[in-house]
Amino acid sequence: MAKNKIQFQAGLSLKDFLAQFGTEDQCRQVLFELRWPQGFVCPECGHTGYCELKSRKLFQCNSCRSQISVTAGTIFASTKLPLATWFMGIYFITQSKVSVSALSLSKTLSILYNTALLMKHKIQQVMKERDDSKPLTHFVQIDDAYWGGKKRDGKRGRGAIGKIPFVAAISSNKQGHPDQMRFTQVKSFSKKAIESWAKEHLAPGSQVISDGLGCFSAIEDAGSAHTTIITGGGPNSVKISEFKWVNTIIGNVKKCLHGIFHAISKKHFSRYLAEFCYRFNRRYDLSQMISRLCYVALRTPPMSKQLLRVAEFHT
Repeated sequence: MAKNKIQFQAGLSLKDFLAQFGTEDQCRQVLFELRWPQGFVCPECGHTGYCELKSRKLFQCNSCRSQISVTAGTIFASTKLPLATWFMGIYFITQSKVSVSALSLSKTLSILYNTALLMKHKIQQVMKERDDSKPLTHFVQIDDAYWGGKKRDGKRGRGAIGKIPFVAAISSNKQGHPDQMRFTQVKSFSKKAIESWAKEHLAPGSQVISDGLGCFSAIEDAGSAHTTIITGGGPNSVKISEFKWVNTIIGNVKKCLHGIFHAISKKHFSRYLAEFCYRFNRRYDLSQMISRLCYVALRTPPMSKQLLRVAEFHT
């Protein structure tokens, strides 16, 4: 039986990673080239001439004399961690097939747990903002899903107390193979929430298929074609071929989350979903994932602890 080329791709080995990003100077140079691909441009006046203040790690414009660091105004802004540590964290988060806990990250990088957790959340935020800017296209399977909930309250399924609802969507290509995934936390499965989700995450002309949950009719109100298949519930409902990929990936993500994390806060849950989506959507070339993430990170505004604590989900 032939091996799956995507699943068994080499990726970026630790040896190759250290050769490319192992020193602080290498990391700084990579960020410089990713931030200014055509050469330095002053953010204040647009002048391209500059000099480097090496003792302070700053670039000074030759025209207006304004000074800027390579990380200013980005997700790395005001960080006290070496860039090499950031790159190492990005390496472990992006190259893992499942995920890396903040505790494991803190031990691997020899940094405090709270520092590792903040790093992880910032990287996840970059992933989330990037995928949220790219709507799903073509054929989309969609389903309602839930995470967590109290186990001994006498209720099961959608009525269980404490469950976190999220929309699971998978787009497939013309050959029927899964292409992109989008798992999005929502406040509830209401028509208002689904219509808002569809307007943000579905490209015009998408063809969506869902089960008979009433709120999914709002997808048509958002301008996308929508087909409903009544599944009837029960174990046989997950075997329906039209929902093969979305049910498979929901199971895979839940299994990974249960296997790695003891608990996930509701206010941060959307970022953990985004992490899985980001890796899946870029699984075709693991070796380029670090550079691609850093490129986006340099274009993501700084996130303070206060902003990261704000829950992000649709109403």
